[in-house]
Amino acid sequence: MASVLNEQSRRRFVALEAQALGHGGVSVMAQISGLARSTIYRGFSDIADKVSAPPGRIRQAGGGRKSKVVEDPTLASDLERLVEPVTRGDPMQPLLWTSSSLRNLAKELAKKGHAVGPDVIGGLLRGMGYSLQANSKTREGGQHIDRDAQFNYIDERAKAFLRSHQPINSVDTKKKELVGNFKNNGREWRPKATPDLVNVHDFIDPELARAVPYGVYDITNNLGWVSVGTDHDTACFAVNAIRRWWQSMGRKRYSKAKRLMISADGGGSNGYRVRLWKVELQKLADELALPITVCHLPPGTSKWNKIEHRLFSFITINWRGKPLRSYRTIVQLIAATTTDAGLKVRAELDQRKYRKGVKVSDAQFATVNIAPHAFHGDWNYTIAPTSRTDKPPRKKTN
Repeated sequence: MASVLNEQSRRRFVALEAQALGHGGVSVMAQISGLARSTIYRGFSDIADKVSAPPGRIRQAGGGRKSKVVEDPTLASDLERLVEPVTRGDPMQPLLWTSSSLRNLAKELAKKGHAVGPDVIGGLLRGMGYSLQANSKTREGGQHIDRDAQFNYIDERAKAFLRSHQPINSVDTKKKELVGNFKNNGREWRPKATPDLVNVHDFIDPELARAVPYGVYDITNNLGWVSVGTDHDTACFAVNAIRRWWQSMGRKRYSKAKRLMISADGGGSNGYRVRLWKVELQKLADELALPITVCHLPPGTSKWNKIEHRLFSFITINWRGKPLRSYRTIVQLIAATTTDAGLKVRAELDQRKYRKGVKVSDAQFATVNIAPHAFHGDWNYTIAPTSRTDKPPRKKTN
């Protein structure tokens, strides 16, 4: 219809279409027709007031104020250079360390001799296909070539343990939490206009108390154990949490266990490169008299660890909006976490001190009775218990 309508009938036609669409119709028709929203609203007024232009007063095609890009031929190219994502890393780029707001763009363009306001710049950017967008959390870092194969391997091992009724645990450290009268994200039901009053600021202070929840999730029985540490998140702390799970829950439930499987992230206190983690697991294997099979998730895939979405996510939901004022509060809120699927959680405070930066010598590491698996022995291995007097030779890891 655009080719057979004049200026007045065009805005009326578009206004009628926007009216027929209802809420949001003006935005839709502005995008389709290219008319400004103000022009469409003027069309509403024309229809409502039944106004018709006097003969000879209808603007001919090409009439009216020229657009800025016509008056200033280099405006569009200079603007695109400022916002071009490819050139944002150029050290000579003037907006490298400046927020690319419309006002900042207008100032930079003014330095180049372009007299243009923020509104016009916004229209030009939309015409170029730009829009305001937030960051999107989709990148997990470089994907390892054996990522999918490792997931399949973990799945196969887990199924073998399930068939023989052997324990399988998913382990990890939850995000450290400030302990005190600090804001906790989320909302809870309270009497109207009576919010829970917390501190205005929660500046990062190394002296502030922090809770370190380390979780052990029993995949077979949908049961969780959480050790709430008060010191550092080390390999000793992580293995001691597994030890406490066995003493409090595992030993009774798996009285006939012959082996134990652990699924863990590739990094952190239970990372596959952490020597102390393996040394401490050797101590645990000796105490339990059980071989411990460990399968690490590939790098950059921690969000797929079952403990994250079967235990930790529900703990976060359970304490949302509640200030974590004391360790006791944290332990109680974790222990009160349940789901319709039957999840039950036990939690206890671990007030032991765990020294950071413990180095494991080659001689110490050689005492670990570790057998790397044929597939990715760095990620998959079994640590068997050893006697103090008769230790089999240790197989070399990758």
